[in-house]
Amino acid sequence: MSLYNKLSDISEGALRKNMGNERRLMRDGVYARIRDEILACVLQPGSRIYENDLAKRYQVSKSPVRDALLRLQEKDLIEVLPRKGYRVRPISVSDARELYEMRLLLERASTEYAAEHATEDELASLDRFRTADENMTLLSWVKYNSEFHRSIAAIAHNSRLVRATQEVIDQFDRLTFVSVSSAEFDITKGKFAGEHGDIIDAVQTRNKRRAGSLVSKHIKNSQKRLMAAFDDLPITP
Repeated sequence: MSLYNKLSDISEGALRKNMGNERRLMRDGVYARIRDEILACVLQPGSRIYENDLAKRYQVSKSPVRDALLRLQEKDLIEVLPRKGYRVRPISVSDARELYEMRLLLERASTEYAAEHATEDELASLDRFRTADENMTLLSWVKYNSEFHRSIAAIAHNSRLVRATQEVIDQFDRLTFVSVSSAEFDITKGKFAGEHGDIIDAVQTRNKRRAGSLVSKHIKNSQKRLMAAFDDLPITP
């Protein structure tokens, strides 16, 4: 094979790799935009959505839109309606209660495990969640909050517990957005960060009983805010 042919093959492979990266970035970008609109209730609970409409809005083909919707179905944010398109999953009071019950059980356990089994370096890594950017938007804060809870679960050193806890946490972003937006966000943002700091203190000092108690109280406060906000939302019993 000549040098030119070798260079051609290398260049063609690099181009294919770049094209693959670009397609992946496009899919991830479309996924993030639809997800953010669902979390912010721009796409309201129970509303019908269509691939064509979203493709036109984002100026992309239907393929990345379809991929994003299927990924969002896995996160329980989208429902597929056979031969009818898609629907934003309604917010159900009963489903929310069940999720909170699951989260209380799993996250308390994973937090206590983290306090008992995490390495010193893993415990120190939690310090990055002690403060939040003062200019952080509500949507950015929801993502920061989710990452905080996922990070504690991640250092529990029990792979099944970590996976189960994080799967439940991943379903909470929309509920968190609704519960926090019902409060005065700018006023309560510091309070939320303070609660996170207290949980971090307990985990880092390996006081697992206090850590479990604090995270349980934190989750119950979130549930109270959500139930209070339900009066203003399109929800199902």
